[in-house]
Amino acid sequence: MALADVRYSSTAIGMMTGAMVVLPEREEWRGPFPVFYLLHGLSDDHTAWARRTNIERFVQDLPLIVVMPNGGRGFYTNAVTGSAYETAIVRDLVGFIDRTFNTDTRREGRVIGGLSMGGYGATKLALAHPDLFCAATSHSSPMNVGSRVLGEEQNLRDEFDRLFGTNPAGGPNDLYALAEHIDRAQLPALRIDCGTDDPLLEQNREFHTHLDKLGIPHEYQEFPGAHTWDYWERHVQDAIAFHARILNIA
Repeated sequence: MALADVRYSSTAIGMMTGAMVVLPEREEWRGPFPVFYLLHGLSDDHTAWARRTNIERFVQDLPLIVVMPNGGRGFYTNAVTGSAYETAIVRDLVGFIDRTFNTDTRREGRVIGGLSMGGYGATKLALAHPDLFCAATSHSSPMNVGSRVLGEEQNLRDEFDRLFGTNPAGGPNDLYALAEHIDRAQLPALRIDCGTDDPLLEQNREFHTHLDKLGIPHEYQEFPGAHTWDYWERHVQDAIAFHARILNIA
């Protein structure tokens, strides 16, 4: 696989930004290639997945492009006060990748996933933009933005208020509301997992229960582990296998 560190201009956030891109290299693979957008967590940047996991090796036998963008601390949303990271991903980044690389530009050729903040972002973007993504995976993610239950909320209250507002329930960043109102004909395939020692486990269980009550098909799994790279290194492989089946490239 080839690994590219690219810079591109995002008008949504008003600056140059970056993404790591894993590209298939086998001569017999001609494309166009499906794309897996893989999002980082709150304290990381666009290099984290490539530095902390063997993502290149995990996809080396798949005709798949993996794009790992920089999402800052923006929860991949258009902040009430601040940067529009949602638009930066779904308009600026997706457009740049499709113009620059040999991609399958159909919804059926585009999937998304992430860890922690990035898992929330992947689920939110897939539910809010089902015309763009046919599947989403989430590892160890905060799911209850509408209830403002976000782990270290007391320490991060000002930051979350700036991102989501003081009453996000039912709004455009509330996964519960997005799941309730999505057009069932456009439902993306969903997969959620979380470690049994992760402080966000109950949020994942509650969202799983919510999806069950709505009758929304999804995969949900719990595994031994905590909110750590050891856990994500293991289970991003499950996400890749899930997406490969959805994309019919397994």
